[in-house]
Amino acid sequence: MNRRVCVVITARPSYSRIRSALQAIKDRGDIDLQIIVAGSALLDRYGQVIDQIEQDGFNIDARVYMVLEGENPTSMAKTTGIGMLELSTTFGNLSPDLVVTIADRHETLATATAAAFMNIPLAHVQGGEVSGSIDEKVRHAVTKLADLHLTATRLARERVIRMGEDPEVVHACGCPSIDLAAEILRNPALDFDPIDRYGGVGGVVDPTAEYIVVMQHPVTTEYPTARAHVEETLHAVVEAGIPAYWFWPNVDAGSDGTSRGIRAFRESHDPRVIRFFKNMSPTDFLRVLVNGRAIVGNSSVAIREASFLGTPAVNIGSRQEGRERGQNVLDVGYDREEIRSGIEKQAGRGRLDSDDLYGDGMAGPRIAELLATSPLSVEKKLSF
Repeated sequence: MNRRVCVVITARPSYSRIRSALQAIKDRGDIDLQIIVAGSALLDRYGQVIDQIEQDGFNIDARVYMVLEGENPTSMAKTTGIGMLELSTTFGNLSPDLVVTIADRHETLATATAAAFMNIPLAHVQGGEVSGSIDEKVRHAVTKLADLHLTATRLARERVIRMGEDPEVVHACGCPSIDLAAEILRNPALDFDPIDRYGGVGGVVDPTAEYIVVMQHPVTTEYPTARAHVEETLHAVVEAGIPAYWFWPNVDAGSDGTSRGIRAFRESHDPRVIRFFKNMSPTDFLRVLVNGRAIVGNSSVAIREASFLGTPAVNIGSRQEGRERGQNVLDVGYDREEIRSGIEKQAGRGRLDSDDLYGDGMAGPRIAELLATSPLSVEKKLSF
């Protein structure tokens, strides 16, 4: 019988981080792919990622509604709890042989805990990395619950092993999102108008002229200051004077503050140089990114995909503190003058050399092979 592999996708970044692996699994004949879509990936206000998943030809086996309104630490904790309840029921219905969880969002912990308690082997993609906020704790907690580790870098693999995991089950595969970036680099032309295809709100930004990309999320451990942080970036982008495609934040503690800051700024300043979007397909987003002068904010996209694409990045604040990075990244604080200066510097660098720190474009097939062939077990002990 084919191995039943259940992948849980809970948010916009989760899909881009696993899409190429899903395709590689689908193309094999020895895996029955199950997909659960949950969390903000189901919600219109965050771009309804589920629509993109279906448009890409993947079948959805279950939908799990688990997001509690509030965008604060309490609602994050309760969302995680709801996720454990609902996912355990869904796992019981689907009876997977292996569950795959992705990266380090709080919903990932719900997936990992439910699978572990139900004695279902768990594979974790992108463990062993270092960053700021609650993501750090979630990532390493999921590592200790997981039975198979699929890291993005060699250093991440070494960290997972140092955490006491058996080296035989820890594999450096690269990041699947780099597979998409590699596709884009083979034909990087921006062959569509983002406004025509995705609408958005705000000013009219010409995709054939100079522009930057902005993606700033709240930092969960600094959530009361989320509005003040995004306002500094808004002022900096307007003062820099380079048109921008700006993407909505994730559903984390502080997201309401970030969203309110953006809406209030739009009403009071009418920033005609900025166009705001909820979401784009992963490949369309990367095509926009590779043709931009720089990416600004605190998303890991600036560290991962932008490094491979050669797009300069202005990384703001502490959210990505400690994450491995290439030469495309300039770190700045939450200060509009510092951010503006960073934008002007990075936007003037031009396209940089591609950096394969996070992968060579073949992570998806490697992950699919390991999911199909790795011995499965839920028994583990510290390995030192």
